[in-house]
Amino acid sequence: MSVLPLVFTSGWASGINAYAVVLLMGLLGATGVSDEVPPSLERTDVLVAAAVLFLCEVVADKIPYVDSVWDVVHTFVRPVAGAVVAALLAGHQGSLPELAAGAIGGSTALASHLVKAGTRMAVNTSPEPVSNIVLSTVEDLGVAAIVVLALFHPVVAAALAATLLVLGLAAVVFLFSRIRRFHRRRKERRRTGGGSRGGWRGGGAGPDGSGATRAPAAT
Repeated sequence: MSVLPLVFTSGWASGINAYAVVLLMGLLGATGVSDEVPPSLERTDVLVAAAVLFLCEVVADKIPYVDSVWDVVHTFVRPVAGAVVAALLAGHQGSLPELAAGAIGGSTALASHLVKAGTRMAVNTSPEPVSNIVLSTVEDLGVAAIVVLALFHPVVAAALAATLLVLGLAAVVFLFSRIRRFHRRRKERRRTGGGSRGGWRGGGAGPDGSGATRAPAAT
């Protein structure tokens, strides 16, 4: 069971940024920094694909509303990635059945993904984009730090990941009203065909925002 803390931590990190987990672990293994990384994650094609997708996520994850769409798409990707990485780690060390490791990694990734997605919905109720950029940057740095820590001190990293997961779930519950507001705004955007960020307010039909068009003055 010695691989269990690493499996749990990699699952938590995959739920936030799966591509960063694969890329960072692969690089640390390929450069000989860590012997805990499975050889399949060190392959050049895997590293190139992870790097390209990571760069896409870095951009998409910092744009309001685009980040939430990205999260919806990755509701399936992140848990699967977490399960695969966990199974590879278990197969590499042989101290935990691969099926059990995949279940732990996948379920942990799903939980942390839901925390990330819920937090972003709450943040997107704010009109400014700065909070999205700051939160995304903190997430990326946090994932990198905990993944590196997990390869050398897995128990400590697992404890930190578990603490962050519990705090994240509590934050989502606390921000539930803002998440509901996000869903209402998205429904309104769909009804109005996307709405308008600028220009006239109140329907956009007239300059006074009343929805009525003024008749030309008689000559």
